[in-house]
Amino acid sequence: MLIERRKPRAANIGIFAVGHDTYWDQFDGLLDQLMAYHATFRKKVEANGVTVHDFGMIDNAESAYAKLREIKSTPLDLVFCNMVTYATSCTWGIIHRELSTPIVLAVLQPLKALDYSKASIYMQLCNDNICSVPEFTGVSIRMGKKPPEIILGTLEGDAEADAELAEWCDIAKVLHDVRGARIGAMGHVLENMLDMQADQSAFTAHFGLHVVQTEADDLLRHHRDVTDKEIRAKRAEIDHLFDYPDPVSDPVTIKATDEDLNTAARVGVALDRFIDEYRLDGLAYYYEAEPGSELRKIVTNLIVGNSLITSAGFPMCGEFDLKTCVAMLISDRLDIGGSFAEFHPVDFSEGFVLVGHDGPHHINVAEGKPVLRSLKVYHGKPGSGASVEFKLKEGPISMLGLTSTYEGKFKFVIAEGQSERGPIPPTGNTNTRGFFKPDVRTFLRAWVREGPTHHYALGIGHRARALTRVADCLGIESVVVTPRS
Repeated sequence: MLIERRKPRAANIGIFAVGHDTYWDQFDGLLDQLMAYHATFRKKVEANGVTVHDFGMIDNAESAYAKLREIKSTPLDLVFCNMVTYATSCTWGIIHRELSTPIVLAVLQPLKALDYSKASIYMQLCNDNICSVPEFTGVSIRMGKKPPEIILGTLEGDAEADAELAEWCDIAKVLHDVRGARIGAMGHVLENMLDMQADQSAFTAHFGLHVVQTEADDLLRHHRDVTDKEIRAKRAEIDHLFDYPDPVSDPVTIKATDEDLNTAARVGVALDRFIDEYRLDGLAYYYEAEPGSELRKIVTNLIVGNSLITSAGFPMCGEFDLKTCVAMLISDRLDIGGSFAEFHPVDFSEGFVLVGHDGPHHINVAEGKPVLRSLKVYHGKPGSGASVEFKLKEGPISMLGLTSTYEGKFKFVIAEGQSERGPIPPTGNTNTRGFFKPDVRTFLRAWVREGPTHHYALGIGHRARALTRVADCLGIESVVVTPRS
């Protein structure tokens, strides 16, 4: 990791075990054995960097109602119901009915298989994790709830189950930071981009976050107070992270100049102060200001600073794209990056499409050392200055587009692809050679049919399943337009 997070990923996860109280007097030691398995499960959850709240055993209706009050009074992002043995559905029904927090059934059998030559009812009960799952899911549906997701496997030595448990902990970290997030809005949508428009109250309704109205003049105020010492420190950080190559084929680019780099450093310091003042978790912005003004110089030189803080887990989105800012936050909390991206030219010869943008970018998912070039002009926008160029790490990639429908609801548009080795345009913009199945033409037709915005969050890894699960937890429609890995 090139740039450390501004704050660590975190989540609060509740766990409880379920069982059948009739068994305890019938089979001496069974409850203790099952709770030992539960302790092992707790350690597995904790190993994923989350805070665990353990509510113990629920083994009858009375304990379910009692534990419900305790669970509801605890701020939780996700709950695991640990299916340690058979349990009647009275241990589950009221909890699933009352909780709005996502619940996952952990169905993790201690033994890979029974030792049939030594099998007993006791051994069976210790491994009866799947037995009551149909009862639980059926009751959920009868109560008008979606059936819970399940993790199915063995308690230990099961890489697939461990990976799924880790994924759910990642999803909890997304939910932890999305709900209650303060996403700043500075300026306005870039003129004529109708797909960028967004109902700010809808973000509160669907994500539980708050859109904070900010003033560009506050950025100007902080810019005026930046000291030479702070500029030197930020410039040293920039010099350490980036290369400054000579220009190649694009006449708009020149070798990064000291003037542009120092401007980017000063603006970067002002930006750090600005987001601290507003206590923000992300920022979408677009502002042009008066030609020739100090504010015009500031707002058109945010690319380097916003790439630094995006890489530190603070998503910044140009062109006032609040929707993609949230998509970038989700991608970052899944720990897959989340660069601001759009489609660039298609290569019909090799069968890929360039995906990238002119900033901001998540440097931690760059392939090799990123570079800075000075641009004489920012195409389609006012201003000039330093701009970030790199491509994503080679290997699997995921795209998350957050769009809105005619009915005013949000929708996730998701795809998985591959970033492959090869040259990119030396234009001072990021670009990645994106290959998508079954072929680039079919993929692009499928993507645009889903009504996306023209921006999306671009990250590493194949994480379509995790992204659809995030959407399900939030009650948002999702579609995956590529074959899943």
